Amino acid sequence: MVLANVLLETAAMGFILPIAQCDLHLSNQDKGVLSAISFAGIITSSHLWGFLADTKGRRKVIRPTLLAGFVVTLFSSFSHTFWVMVLLRFINGFFVSGGSATIYAYLGEFHTDKTRSRAMMGSSFIFAIGAMILPMIAFLVINQDWVLPITFLGIDYKPWRLFLIVCGIPGMLCGLSMFALPESPKFLLAHGREAKAIEVLQKMQRWNGGTEELKLKHILPEEEQPGSMMQLNNQSASKENFATAFMKSMWNQTVPLFHKQYIRITLIVCNMQFWLYVVTNGMYMWFPHIINSMVEFMNGHPGEHKQICHIVYDKHESLYKEDGTMECVAKLENTTYFYSLIMEILYASSFAFIGLVINRVGKITILFISTIFFTSCGLAAVFVMDPSIAAYLYVLFFLVGVAINVLGAATVELYPTQMRAMAICVSLMFGRLGSVVGANIVGAMLAHNCEMTFYTACAALYVCAFLTLLIPRRTLAPPAKPV
Repeated sequence: MVLANVLLETAAMGFILPIAQCDLHLSNQDKGVLSAISFAGIITSSHLWGFLADTKGRRKVIRPTLLAGFVVTLFSSFSHTFWVMVLLRFINGFFVSGGSATIYAYLGEFHTDKTRSRAMMGSSFIFAIGAMILPMIAFLVINQDWVLPITFLGIDYKPWRLFLIVCGIPGMLCGLSMFALPESPKFLLAHGREAKAIEVLQKMQRWNGGTEELKLKHILPEEEQPGSMMQLNNQSASKENFATAFMKSMWNQTVPLFHKQYIRITLIVCNMQFWLYVVTNGMYMWFPHIINSMVEFMNGHPGEHKQICHIVYDKHESLYKEDGTMECVAKLENTTYFYSLIMEILYASSFAFIGLVINRVGKITILFISTIFFTSCGLAAVFVMDPSIAAYLYVLFFLVGVAINVLGAATVELYPTQMRAMAICVSLMFGRLGSVVGANIVGAMLAHNCEMTFYTACAALYVCAFLTLLIPRRTLAPPAKPV
Protein backbone atom coordinates (compact mmCIF):
# COMPACT_ATOMS: atom_id res chain seq x y z
CA MET A 1 0.00 0.00 0.00
CA VAL A 2 2.90 2.37 0.67
CA LEU A 3 4.23 1.75 -2.83
CA ALA A 4 0.73 2.20 -4.26
CA ASN A 5 0.48 5.51 -2.41
CA VAL A 6 3.66 6.75 -4.10
CA LEU A 7 2.17 5.93 -7.49
CA LEU A 8 -1.18 7.55 -6.71
CA GLU A 9 0.43 10.72 -5.37
CA THR A 10 2.72 11.14 -8.38
CA ALA A 11 0.82 9.61 -11.31
CA ALA A 12 -2.43 11.39 -10.43
CA MET A 13 -0.99 14.53 -11.99
CA GLY A 14 -1.00 12.85 -15.41
CA PHE A 15 -4.80 12.64 -15.34
CA ILE A 16 -5.19 16.13 -13.88
CA LEU A 17 -3.04 18.17 -16.27
CA PRO A 18 -5.26 17.94 -19.39
CA ILE A 19 -8.28 18.99 -17.29
CA ALA A 20 -6.57 21.68 -15.17
CA GLN A 21 -4.99 23.36 -18.21
CA CYS A 22 -7.37 26.34 -18.21
CA ASP A 23 -7.84 26.59 -14.41
CA LEU A 24 -4.09 26.97 -13.83
CA HIS A 25 -3.27 28.48 -17.27
CA LEU A 26 -0.77 25.78 -18.21
CA SER A 27 1.50 25.67 -21.24
CA ASN A 28 3.18 22.43 -22.36
CA GLN A 29 6.32 23.47 -20.46
CA ASP A 30 4.24 24.19 -17.34
CA LYS A 31 2.73 20.72 -17.60
CA GLY A 32 6.22 19.27 -17.80
CA VAL A 33 7.23 21.12 -14.62
CA LEU A 34 4.13 19.99 -12.73
CA SER A 35 4.63 16.42 -13.95
CA ALA A 36 8.17 16.42 -12.60
CA ILE A 37 8.01 18.56 -9.47
CA SER A 38 6.91 15.77 -7.09
CA PHE A 39 9.87 13.71 -8.27
CA ALA A 40 12.14 16.71 -7.68
CA GLY A 41 10.93 16.74 -4.06
CA ILE A 42 11.62 13.02 -3.83
CA ILE A 43 15.15 13.52 -5.16
CA THR A 44 15.85 16.31 -2.68
CA SER A 45 14.95 14.17 0.31
CA SER A 46 15.93 10.64 -0.80
CA HIS A 47 19.41 10.86 0.69
CA LEU A 48 18.07 12.30 3.93
CA TRP A 49 15.45 9.60 4.42
CA GLY A 50 17.92 6.84 3.52
CA PHE A 51 20.34 8.15 6.13
CA LEU A 52 17.65 8.51 8.81
CA ALA A 53 16.23 5.07 8.02
CA ASP A 54 19.66 3.48 8.47
CA THR A 55 20.45 5.39 11.66
CA LYS A 56 17.15 6.10 13.42
CA GLY A 57 14.92 3.31 12.14
CA ARG A 58 12.74 2.36 9.19
CA ARG A 59 9.47 2.83 11.07
CA LYS A 60 10.45 6.25 12.43
CA VAL A 61 10.83 7.49 8.86
CA ILE A 62 7.87 5.82 7.16
CA ARG A 63 5.14 6.79 9.63
CA PRO A 64 5.51 10.60 9.91
CA THR A 65 6.36 11.14 6.24
CA LEU A 66 3.21 9.36 5.05
CA LEU A 67 0.99 11.45 7.31
CA ALA A 68 2.73 14.72 6.40
CA GLY A 69 2.42 13.89 2.70
CA PHE A 70 -1.36 13.57 2.99
CA VAL A 71 -1.69 16.92 4.78
CA VAL A 72 0.25 18.66 2.00
CA THR A 73 -1.90 16.94 -0.64
CA LEU A 74 -5.00 18.28 1.10
CA PHE A 75 -3.66 21.84 0.89
CA SER A 76 -2.53 21.42 -2.72
CA SER A 77 -6.08 20.67 -3.83
CA PHE A 78 -6.89 24.34 -3.09
CA SER A 79 -4.05 25.74 -5.24
CA HIS A 80 -5.17 28.78 -7.24
CA THR A 81 -2.04 29.39 -9.32
CA PHE A 82 0.56 27.34 -11.13
CA TRP A 83 3.36 28.33 -8.74
CA VAL A 84 1.38 27.50 -5.58
CA MET A 85 0.67 24.06 -7.01
CA VAL A 86 4.35 23.63 -7.91
CA LEU A 87 5.47 24.50 -4.36
CA LEU A 88 2.98 22.21 -2.62
CA ARG A 89 3.57 19.27 -4.94
CA PHE A 90 7.32 19.66 -4.36
CA ILE A 91 6.77 19.49 -0.58
CA ASN A 92 4.48 16.50 -1.07
CA GLY A 93 7.22 14.72 -3.02
CA PHE A 94 9.70 15.58 -0.25
CA PHE A 95 7.61 13.59 2.25
CA VAL A 96 6.42 10.83 -0.11
CA SER A 97 10.07 9.88 -0.62
CA GLY A 98 10.32 8.78 3.02
CA GLY A 99 8.18 5.72 2.46
CA SER A 100 8.89 4.99 -1.18
CA ALA A 101 12.42 3.65 -0.75
CA THR A 102 12.55 2.81 2.96
CA ILE A 103 9.66 0.38 2.63
CA TYR A 104 11.80 -1.98 0.51
CA ALA A 105 14.36 -2.37 3.30
CA TYR A 106 11.61 -2.54 5.95
CA LEU A 107 9.72 -5.34 4.21
CA GLY A 108 12.83 -7.24 3.09
CA GLU A 109 14.21 -7.41 6.62
CA PHE A 110 11.15 -9.30 7.90
CA HIS A 111 11.98 -12.19 5.54
CA THR A 112 14.73 -14.74 5.00
CA ASP A 113 16.64 -15.15 1.76
CA LYS A 114 14.23 -17.92 0.81
CA THR A 115 11.06 -15.81 0.97
CA ARG A 116 12.34 -12.24 0.50
CA SER A 117 12.10 -12.03 -3.29
CA ARG A 118 8.63 -13.54 -3.35
CA ALA A 119 7.44 -11.23 -0.57
CA MET A 120 8.74 -8.16 -2.36
CA MET A 121 7.11 -9.19 -5.62
CA GLY A 122 3.92 -9.81 -3.63
CA SER A 123 4.09 -6.22 -2.42
CA SER A 124 4.63 -5.16 -6.01
CA PHE A 125 1.45 -7.02 -6.95
CA ILE A 126 -0.46 -4.98 -4.36
CA PHE A 127 1.23 -1.89 -5.81
CA ALA A 128 -0.08 -2.94 -9.23
CA ILE A 129 -3.59 -3.36 -7.81
CA GLY A 130 -3.35 0.21 -6.54
CA ALA A 131 -2.21 1.31 -9.97
CA MET A 132 -5.16 -0.55 -11.50
CA ILE A 133 -7.55 1.36 -9.24
CA LEU A 134 -6.08 4.73 -10.33
CA PRO A 135 -7.89 5.01 -13.70
CA MET A 136 -11.10 3.80 -12.04
CA ILE A 137 -10.86 6.53 -9.41
CA ALA A 138 -10.01 9.07 -12.11
CA PHE A 139 -13.04 8.05 -14.17
CA LEU A 140 -15.42 8.15 -11.20
CA VAL A 141 -14.16 11.47 -9.82
CA ILE A 142 -12.73 13.59 -12.65
CA ASN A 143 -15.56 13.04 -15.16
CA GLN A 144 -18.22 14.51 -12.86
CA ASP A 145 -19.89 17.84 -13.74
CA TRP A 146 -20.21 19.67 -10.41
CA VAL A 147 -18.43 22.92 -9.50
CA LEU A 148 -18.13 24.45 -6.01
CA PRO A 149 -17.14 28.16 -6.06
CA ILE A 150 -14.80 29.19 -3.20
CA THR A 151 -14.83 32.96 -3.57
CA PHE A 152 -12.39 33.88 -0.78
CA LEU A 153 -9.71 31.74 -2.48
CA GLY A 154 -10.71 32.83 -5.96
CA ILE A 155 -11.11 29.26 -7.25
CA ASP A 156 -13.79 26.93 -8.50
CA TYR A 157 -13.42 23.65 -6.65
CA LYS A 158 -13.81 21.06 -9.41
CA PRO A 159 -13.64 17.24 -9.46
CA TRP A 160 -9.95 17.20 -10.41
CA ARG A 161 -9.15 18.89 -7.08
CA LEU A 162 -11.09 16.24 -5.15
CA PHE A 163 -9.22 13.60 -7.14
CA LEU A 164 -5.95 14.83 -5.59
CA ILE A 165 -7.30 14.23 -2.07
CA VAL A 166 -8.70 10.80 -2.91
CA CYS A 167 -5.28 9.74 -4.24
CA GLY A 168 -3.66 10.84 -0.96
CA ILE A 169 -5.97 8.86 1.35
CA PRO A 170 -4.00 5.55 1.10
CA GLY A 171 -0.93 7.36 2.43
CA MET A 172 -2.85 8.58 5.45
CA LEU A 173 -4.21 5.07 6.12
CA CYS A 174 -0.73 3.52 5.79
CA GLY A 175 0.73 6.14 8.12
CA LEU A 176 -1.87 5.34 10.76
CA SER A 177 -1.37 1.59 10.35
CA MET A 178 2.37 1.99 11.07
CA PHE A 179 1.47 2.74 14.71
CA ALA A 180 0.56 -0.96 15.05
CA LEU A 181 3.60 -2.38 13.23
CA PRO A 182 7.02 -3.03 14.84
CA GLU A 183 10.47 -1.86 13.83
CA SER A 184 12.54 -4.12 11.57
CA PRO A 185 14.12 -6.84 13.76
CA LYS A 186 17.21 -6.85 11.58
CA PHE A 187 17.66 -3.12 12.11
CA LEU A 188 17.25 -3.54 15.87
CA LEU A 189 19.82 -6.34 15.95
CA ALA A 190 22.30 -4.34 13.87
CA HIS A 191 22.00 -1.52 16.41
CA GLY A 192 22.70 -3.79 19.38
CA ARG A 193 19.06 -3.99 20.55
CA GLU A 194 18.93 -7.78 20.63
CA ALA A 195 16.23 -8.07 23.29
CA LYS A 196 13.89 -5.83 21.32
CA ALA A 197 14.61 -7.79 18.12
CA ILE A 198 13.69 -11.05 19.88
CA GLU A 199 10.49 -9.42 21.13
CA VAL A 200 9.56 -8.46 17.56
CA LEU A 201 10.26 -11.99 16.29
CA GLN A 202 8.03 -13.43 19.02
CA LYS A 203 5.27 -11.02 18.03
CA MET A 204 5.67 -12.02 14.38
CA GLN A 205 5.32 -15.69 15.32
CA ARG A 206 2.05 -14.95 17.14
CA TRP A 207 0.73 -12.98 14.16
CA ASN A 208 1.64 -15.87 11.87
CA GLY A 209 -0.44 -18.29 13.94
CA GLY A 210 2.29 -19.89 16.03
CA THR A 211 0.80 -21.96 18.86
CA GLU A 212 3.92 -22.04 21.02
CA GLU A 213 5.95 -19.10 22.23
CA LEU A 214 9.18 -18.58 20.31
CA LYS A 215 12.01 -19.21 22.77
CA LEU A 216 15.15 -17.33 21.80
CA LYS A 217 18.00 -16.32 24.06
CA HIS A 218 20.45 -15.03 21.49
CA ILE A 219 20.53 -14.10 17.78
CA LEU A 220 23.73 -14.45 15.80
CA PRO A 221 24.34 -11.19 13.92
CA GLU A 222 25.32 -11.13 10.26
CA GLU A 223 29.04 -10.89 9.55
CA GLU A 224 28.92 -7.24 8.67
CA GLN A 225 31.09 -4.35 9.60
CA PRO A 226 30.21 -3.43 13.18
CA GLY A 227 29.45 0.15 13.90
CA SER A 228 29.08 1.10 10.26
CA MET A 229 25.61 2.44 10.89
CA MET A 230 26.64 5.94 11.76
CA GLN A 231 24.61 7.67 14.40
CA LEU A 232 24.51 11.24 15.51
CA ASN A 233 24.90 11.37 19.24
CA ASN A 234 24.91 14.17 21.75
CA GLN A 235 28.66 14.07 22.08
CA SER A 236 29.36 14.65 18.39
CA ALA A 237 26.66 17.29 18.20
CA SER A 238 28.16 19.15 21.16
CA LYS A 239 31.66 19.23 19.67
CA GLU A 240 30.68 20.79 16.37
CA ASN A 241 27.78 22.38 14.60
CA PHE A 242 24.88 19.91 14.41
CA ALA A 243 24.34 20.47 10.68
CA THR A 244 28.03 19.79 10.01
CA ALA A 245 27.95 16.63 12.12
CA PHE A 246 24.79 15.54 10.34
CA MET A 247 26.28 16.04 6.87
CA LYS A 248 29.50 14.23 7.86
CA SER A 249 27.57 11.30 9.23
CA MET A 250 25.36 11.11 6.13
CA TRP A 251 28.46 11.29 3.92
CA ASN A 252 30.07 8.44 5.88
CA GLN A 253 26.91 6.40 5.38
CA THR A 254 27.03 6.95 1.61
CA VAL A 255 30.75 6.53 0.87
CA PRO A 256 30.75 2.72 1.36
CA LEU A 257 28.40 2.40 -1.63
CA PHE A 258 31.29 3.57 -3.83
CA HIS A 259 34.05 1.41 -2.33
CA LYS A 260 35.87 -0.88 -4.73
CA GLN A 261 33.67 -3.93 -4.14
CA TYR A 262 30.43 -1.92 -4.54
CA ILE A 263 31.06 0.82 -7.10
CA ARG A 264 30.31 -1.28 -10.19
CA ILE A 265 26.96 -2.53 -8.94
CA THR A 266 26.05 0.90 -7.52
CA LEU A 267 26.68 2.59 -10.88
CA ILE A 268 24.78 -0.11 -12.80
CA VAL A 269 21.76 0.03 -10.50
CA CYS A 270 21.67 3.85 -10.50
CA ASN A 271 21.94 4.02 -14.29
CA MET A 272 19.19 1.44 -14.76
CA GLN A 273 16.90 3.18 -12.30
CA PHE A 274 17.45 6.50 -14.10
CA TRP A 275 16.34 5.24 -17.52
CA LEU A 276 13.57 3.01 -16.25
CA TYR A 277 12.09 6.00 -14.44
CA VAL A 278 12.54 8.25 -17.49
CA VAL A 279 9.95 6.04 -19.16
CA THR A 280 7.71 4.68 -16.42
CA ASN A 281 7.34 7.95 -14.51
CA GLY A 282 8.57 10.78 -16.74
CA MET A 283 7.00 9.71 -20.03
CA TYR A 284 4.04 8.11 -18.24
CA MET A 285 2.93 11.52 -16.98
CA TRP A 286 2.00 12.25 -20.60
CA PHE A 287 0.26 8.91 -21.14
CA PRO A 288 -3.32 10.19 -20.53
CA HIS A 289 -2.72 13.17 -22.84
CA ILE A 290 -1.27 11.08 -25.69
CA ILE A 291 -3.80 8.24 -25.40
CA ASN A 292 -6.66 10.76 -25.17
CA SER A 293 -5.38 12.40 -28.37
CA MET A 294 -5.29 9.01 -30.11
CA VAL A 295 -8.79 8.11 -28.93
CA GLU A 296 -10.14 11.46 -30.17
CA PHE A 297 -8.49 10.84 -33.55
CA MET A 298 -9.90 7.30 -33.85
CA ASN A 299 -13.38 8.52 -32.89
CA GLY A 300 -13.23 11.47 -35.28
CA HIS A 301 -11.55 9.65 -38.19
CA PRO A 302 -12.70 6.00 -38.11
CA GLY A 303 -10.62 3.74 -40.33
CA GLU A 304 -7.97 6.40 -41.01
CA HIS A 305 -4.31 5.54 -40.37
CA LYS A 306 -1.74 7.91 -38.88
CA GLN A 307 1.40 7.49 -36.74
CA ILE A 308 1.21 8.25 -33.03
CA CYS A 309 3.51 11.27 -33.17
CA HIS A 310 1.62 12.86 -36.07
CA ILE A 311 -1.58 12.58 -34.02
CA VAL A 312 0.20 14.31 -31.12
CA TYR A 313 1.38 17.14 -33.41
CA ASP A 314 -2.17 17.74 -34.67
CA LYS A 315 -3.55 17.74 -31.12
CA HIS A 316 -1.04 20.36 -29.98
CA GLU A 317 -2.03 22.67 -32.81
CA SER A 318 -5.70 22.36 -31.88
CA LEU A 319 -5.07 23.01 -28.15
CA TYR A 320 -2.84 26.07 -28.49
CA LYS A 321 -4.20 28.59 -31.01
CA GLU A 322 -2.04 31.03 -32.95
CA ASP A 323 -3.81 33.96 -31.24
CA GLY A 324 -2.53 32.79 -27.83
CA THR A 325 -5.80 31.27 -26.60
CA MET A 326 -6.14 27.63 -25.56
CA GLU A 327 -8.86 25.04 -25.87
CA CYS A 328 -10.19 23.81 -22.52
CA VAL A 329 -10.72 20.09 -21.91
CA ALA A 330 -13.52 19.41 -19.44
CA LYS A 331 -13.29 15.60 -19.47
CA LEU A 332 -11.12 12.81 -20.83
CA GLU A 333 -12.54 10.33 -23.33
CA ASN A 334 -13.96 7.23 -21.62
CA THR A 335 -11.78 4.98 -23.80
CA THR A 336 -8.69 6.75 -22.40
CA TYR A 337 -9.49 5.28 -18.99
CA PHE A 338 -10.00 1.89 -20.64
CA TYR A 339 -6.47 1.90 -22.10
CA SER A 340 -5.07 2.97 -18.74
CA LEU A 341 -7.00 0.20 -16.99
CA ILE A 342 -5.71 -2.37 -19.50
CA MET A 343 -2.15 -1.27 -18.75
CA GLU A 344 -2.62 -1.58 -14.99
CA ILE A 345 -4.27 -5.01 -15.31
CA LEU A 346 -1.28 -6.16 -17.34
CA TYR A 347 0.99 -4.68 -14.64
CA ALA A 348 -0.77 -6.63 -11.91
CA SER A 349 -0.70 -9.82 -13.98
CA SER A 350 3.01 -9.36 -14.69
CA PHE A 351 3.84 -8.89 -11.01
CA ALA A 352 1.77 -11.95 -10.06
CA PHE A 353 3.50 -14.07 -12.70
CA ILE A 354 6.97 -12.82 -11.76
CA GLY A 355 6.25 -13.51 -8.09
CA LEU A 356 5.57 -17.15 -8.97
CA VAL A 357 8.68 -17.71 -11.10
CA ILE A 358 11.28 -15.30 -9.68
CA ASN A 359 13.00 -17.88 -7.46
CA ARG A 360 13.07 -20.45 -10.25
CA VAL A 361 14.05 -18.22 -13.18
CA GLY A 362 16.17 -15.64 -11.37
CA LYS A 363 15.97 -11.87 -11.06
CA ILE A 364 18.67 -11.12 -13.65
CA THR A 365 16.99 -13.21 -16.35
CA ILE A 366 13.64 -11.54 -15.68
CA LEU A 367 15.25 -8.09 -15.79
CA PHE A 368 16.88 -8.78 -19.14
CA ILE A 369 13.90 -10.35 -20.91
CA SER A 370 11.29 -7.87 -19.65
CA THR A 371 13.41 -4.83 -20.53
CA ILE A 372 14.16 -6.05 -24.07
CA PHE A 373 10.58 -7.09 -24.86
CA PHE A 374 8.69 -4.06 -23.55
CA THR A 375 11.23 -1.61 -24.97
CA SER A 376 10.74 -3.19 -28.39
CA CYS A 377 7.00 -2.63 -28.06
CA GLY A 378 7.60 1.08 -27.42
CA LEU A 379 9.89 1.41 -30.41
CA ALA A 380 7.39 -0.36 -32.67
CA ALA A 381 4.59 1.97 -31.53
CA VAL A 382 6.33 4.91 -33.23
CA PHE A 383 6.29 3.26 -36.68
CA VAL A 384 2.91 1.49 -36.74
CA MET A 385 0.35 3.33 -38.88
CA ASP A 386 -2.77 1.77 -37.36
CA PRO A 387 -3.55 3.94 -34.28
CA SER A 388 -5.42 1.16 -32.46
CA ILE A 389 -2.42 -1.20 -32.70
CA ALA A 390 -0.03 1.65 -31.86
CA ALA A 391 -2.09 2.43 -28.75
CA TYR A 392 -1.74 -1.13 -27.44
CA LEU A 393 1.99 -1.18 -28.20
CA TYR A 394 2.29 2.15 -26.38
CA VAL A 395 0.53 0.59 -23.39
CA LEU A 396 2.92 -2.38 -23.40
CA PHE A 397 5.90 -0.01 -23.50
CA PHE A 398 5.18 1.17 -19.96
CA LEU A 399 5.19 -2.38 -18.60
CA VAL A 400 8.99 -2.08 -18.62
CA GLY A 401 8.29 -0.66 -15.16
CA VAL A 402 8.07 -4.21 -13.77
CA ALA A 403 11.87 -4.19 -13.98
CA ILE A 404 12.03 -1.46 -11.31
CA ASN A 405 10.59 -3.71 -8.62
CA VAL A 406 12.68 -6.71 -9.67
CA LEU A 407 15.75 -4.47 -9.57
CA GLY A 408 14.72 -3.28 -6.09
CA ALA A 409 14.49 -6.89 -4.91
CA ALA A 410 17.93 -7.58 -6.35
CA THR A 411 19.42 -4.46 -4.74
CA VAL A 412 18.21 -5.48 -1.27
CA GLU A 413 20.13 -8.74 -1.56
CA LEU A 414 23.32 -7.18 -2.93
CA TYR A 415 24.12 -5.02 0.11
CA PRO A 416 24.52 -5.86 3.81
CA THR A 417 21.85 -4.71 6.28
CA GLN A 418 23.51 -1.47 7.38
CA MET A 419 23.78 -0.26 3.77
CA ARG A 420 20.51 -1.43 2.23
CA ALA A 421 18.23 1.51 2.92
CA MET A 422 20.87 4.00 1.78
CA ALA A 423 21.65 1.93 -1.33
CA ILE A 424 18.00 1.79 -2.32
CA CYS A 425 17.42 5.47 -1.55
CA VAL A 426 20.44 6.57 -3.59
CA SER A 427 19.46 4.37 -6.55
CA LEU A 428 15.87 5.60 -6.40
CA MET A 429 17.16 9.17 -6.17
CA PHE A 430 18.70 8.62 -9.60
CA GLY A 431 15.42 7.05 -10.67
CA ARG A 432 13.43 10.09 -9.59
CA LEU A 433 15.97 12.27 -11.38
CA GLY A 434 15.07 10.28 -14.47
CA SER A 435 11.42 11.07 -13.79
CA VAL A 436 12.17 14.79 -13.70
CA VAL A 437 14.27 14.63 -16.86
CA GLY A 438 11.72 12.48 -18.67
CA ALA A 439 8.69 14.60 -17.82
CA ASN A 440 10.38 17.88 -18.74
CA ILE A 441 11.99 16.61 -21.94
CA VAL A 442 8.67 15.24 -23.14
CA GLY A 443 6.99 18.53 -22.24
CA ALA A 444 9.57 20.48 -24.23
CA MET A 445 9.87 18.11 -27.21
CA LEU A 446 6.43 16.54 -27.57
CA ALA A 447 5.00 19.23 -29.84
CA HIS A 448 7.87 19.15 -32.37
CA ASN A 449 10.22 16.18 -31.70
CA CYS A 450 7.94 13.43 -30.47
CA GLU A 451 9.82 10.64 -32.26
CA MET A 452 13.16 11.60 -30.70
CA THR A 453 11.80 11.10 -27.17
CA PHE A 454 10.97 7.48 -28.05
CA TYR A 455 14.26 6.81 -29.87
CA THR A 456 16.40 8.13 -27.00
CA ALA A 457 14.54 6.28 -24.25
CA CYS A 458 14.45 2.98 -26.15
CA ALA A 459 18.16 3.09 -27.04
CA ALA A 460 19.08 3.72 -23.40
CA LEU A 461 16.83 0.89 -22.18
CA TYR A 462 18.46 -1.56 -24.58
CA VAL A 463 21.82 -0.63 -23.04
CA CYS A 464 20.35 -1.10 -19.55
CA ALA A 465 19.10 -4.57 -20.49
CA PHE A 466 22.64 -5.71 -21.25
CA LEU A 467 23.98 -4.01 -18.11
CA THR A 468 21.79 -6.36 -16.06
CA LEU A 469 24.07 -9.20 -17.14
CA LEU A 470 26.87 -7.59 -15.11
CA ILE A 471 24.91 -7.64 -11.84
CA PRO A 472 26.34 -10.20 -9.34
CA ARG A 473 24.14 -13.12 -8.28
CA ARG A 474 25.19 -12.94 -4.63
CA THR A 475 25.45 -10.50 -1.74
CA LEU A 476 28.69 -8.55 -1.88
CA ALA A 477 31.03 -8.60 1.10
CA PRO A 478 31.01 -5.54 3.36
CA PRO A 479 33.83 -3.05 2.94
CA ALA A 480 36.94 -3.78 4.95
CA LYS A 481 37.20 -1.97 8.23
CA PRO A 482 39.96 0.65 8.09
CA VAL A 483 43.00 -0.15 10.21
